[in-house]
Amino acid sequence: MITTLRALAEPHRFQIVELLRDGPRPVGDMVHRLRLRQPQVSKHLRVLSDAGLVDVRVDAQRRIYALRPAPFQELEVWLERYRRLWEDNFQRLDALLDELKTKEKKRGRTKR
Repeated sequence: MITTLRALAEPHRFQIVELLRDGPRPVGDMVHRLRLRQPQVSKHLRVLSDAGLVDVRVDAQRRIYALRPAPFQELEVWLERYRRLWEDNFQRLDALLDELKTKEKKRGRTKR
């Protein structure tokens, strides 16, 4: 998972992953959309491939890249632990706010 996070930390690689989220794309399309030179995009794709985030298939003269779901599923499992932590914190905050509202209502009634 550290390899995944390191690969995604670079902004251009993150943008490539965002492009591939919509489906497989040839390198030329990514070059055009990212406004980078082909060697730069290829270098970033190599890092993503080495990290196991993308697969490539050859179609005549084109290389088509697609996301591999496994690393993202692993990342999702890891993030889920933190999501639960935040949900627990939000539930405690909701309970505290409800308690404060109830106390405020009681104070308002006793002042009249």
